[in-house]
Parts: sequence; C-alpha cells; structure tokens
Amino acid sequence: MKVEQIDIDLLDLLEKNGRMPLDMIAKTLDISIEEVEKRMENLENHHAILGYSAIANWSKVLDYEGVNAMIDVKVTPTRGVGFDKIAERIYRFPEVKAVYLMSGAYDLSVSIQGKTMSEIGLFVSEKLSTLDSVISTTTHFILKKYKHDGVIFNPDDDDKRIVVSP
Repeated sequence: MKVEQIDIDLLDLLEKNGRMPLDMIAKTLDISIEEVEKRMENLENHHAILGYSAIANWSKVLDYEGVNAMIDVKVTPTRGVGFDKIAERIYRFPEVKAVYLMSGAYDLSVSIQGKTMSEIGLFVSEKLSTLDSVISTTTHFILKKYKHDGVIFNPDDDDKRIVVSP
C-alpha cells in the first residue's frame, strides 16, 4: 500500500479523536468529505486502521472494581517462529488486552484486565505460567492512570461520577 502524507495526517487525526466528524476532518486536511471517506476505507481495507475505540475512565464509574495489570514474561522462543507462537497463545485469552514483544530483561509485556487482584493471580498461576514456553512472570498492578494513549486523566474531577444501574 502506498501511503501519502495526507494518509498519515488522517491517521493522526483519527488516533487523537476517532469520533471526529468527517466534515471537520475534510476541513482540517483541506480535502473533500468524499476523499476522506475513500482514504479511510482504503486504510481500513489495508488494515492500517484496525478499529475505533473509546478511552474509558473507569474511576468515574461508581462501584466498578476492575483491576488492570502489566505482566513481564520471560519465555523460551520456538525454533522457526521465535516469539510469535507463544505470543499468539497468550493474546487469545479473553483477559488479555495487549501483548508486546520487548527488548530488555523480559521478552513479552502482557496487559490484562480482571475483576479482582485474585482473578488476575489465578490467570497468572493457572493459565499463563503453565504454558510450556513461559520461564517466569512478574506482575505489576496498575494503581492509578495519569495518562493513556495521549489522554490525561484529570484527578481533580472526582465529583463527576456516574452510577451504573443494576
């Protein structure tokens, strides 16, 4: 796929705000709405755009007790496929939100989400650590988010919370 600077600019705008109206994108990039639609469709078809998502500030939802953790994983790579096969086995678990191949002291960084710390502990001990290629794991629980995907979480906004109905 040949990528032009306007495609990079379009991706940058969408990454910052996936809900930006097409007319605003067109005006910002100085192209027609039809051109924006065409370029977005092309980027989607070539898997440069994989999806559109929201960044949720779960601390604003009362009674939500979700827990996020980052797990450092040391593995033995498989001959012929390296780290890809074990990474695939790990990212297929529904608790896993992201898997990254890393340089440094460990091989993979795994981001997971669970309802409680105990649930994450069970995932690590019963699912992750039992995989053949896994040598060791180190779990880091996320205590507070300050910034995620370029979005700053405002700690002074605690009085604006919502209640989820049962």
